[in-house]
Amino acid sequence: MDVNGAVAEGFEPVREAFARNFEVLGERGAAVAVYRDGRKIVDLWGGTRDVDGGDGAAPWEQGTAQIVRSATKGVAATALLLLHQRGELDLDAPVGTYWPQYKAAGKERTLVRHLLAHRAGVPVLDRPLTPAEAADPDLGAAAVAAQAPAWEPGTDHGYHAQTYSWLTGELVRRITGRTIGAWIADEIAGPVGADLWLGLPEAQRARVGRVGQVDAPAPSGALKTRPKPAVSAAYADPASLTRRAFAAITPLPDENDPAYRAAALPASNGIATADGLARFYASLIGEVTGGVRLLRPETVERARGEQSSGPDRVLVVHTRFGLGPMLHGAASPLLSPTAFGHPGRGGALGLADPESGIAFGYVTNGFRTSVTADPRAQALLRALRTALAGGV
Repeated sequence: MDVNGAVAEGFEPVREAFARNFEVLGERGAAVAVYRDGRKIVDLWGGTRDVDGGDGAAPWEQGTAQIVRSATKGVAATALLLLHQRGELDLDAPVGTYWPQYKAAGKERTLVRHLLAHRAGVPVLDRPLTPAEAADPDLGAAAVAAQAPAWEPGTDHGYHAQTYSWLTGELVRRITGRTIGAWIADEIAGPVGADLWLGLPEAQRARVGRVGQVDAPAPSGALKTRPKPAVSAAYADPASLTRRAFAAITPLPDENDPAYRAAALPASNGIATADGLARFYASLIGEVTGGVRLLRPETVERARGEQSSGPDRVLVVHTRFGLGPMLHGAASPLLSPTAFGHPGRGGALGLADPESGIAFGYVTNGFRTSVTADPRAQALLRALRTALAGGV
């Protein structure tokens, strides 16, 4: 596999790991970008633009973008953090202060910080939405506002896999009068100079490859990893919070459908290049070349302060969340204990590490069954740690 792009001196282990992902881990098409102190030091891409591949398939090019699934949540949370930083949103106010209809069915005391940290208690909908309904922000907001919580808001946490879309999106719309997709374009992606979209513009369609589910290669050697029985059981049980949370949109959307890509679902359908994802995270912890710094240091510290930790009522495994971002832990290892970011189910990952000044973005067109820690992204992080440990 030809790997295209460049790495700064000392970061050759990342190139080697990226190439090995194609050779050993069944990568079809992917890209990785890394910034350090606002300057790009890794920019690699390879494989085919579309997951189907085959002879004559269009190659992945610099600037190829892909859907990044839940990695979008980190961007959506940043929209609310920016509104807080500007004095337009109180994290300790009830959600109903900004969204009166939300004060229903036992959710009156839900705080904005509960919503950000997956503590709102509404990861499921009693009546799932169709993909067309989910794309309508009015219908999505009305559904989640009417939903009774699965636990008392603020007392526990569980991953709001799909409902995070309408929780975050409606708050942004109520406060700013703009859709969250338009707000992110104007206030985040534009100023930062990041190739990142929530609601893909028609003019950018040709840059985005086809994605799909791919099987992991058979493990070599005697060691085989299997999910814990409790996790497998939760995903197999149609009545579990796990299955119901991911099925809040039923049937599952066609992620290659232009109509779905044009919708703005901040829990699941953002589209980005690896550079766009890394550049976004670089802008959270410092000034980025040719762009701006989005978050003040005190906002970053607030965002990555632990809000939720322990067994996740939806994902079952132990998860940690700040005010939106996932935090480093056994279920979702990031670059270091000081890092924060967000994975996309089955592949993508974006993160920032204030201690090292590193920002990282990885996108792929082949999704696996992993939820919080994809082996390909983890291989790249291990290589990045190796390079940093070498004193570069």
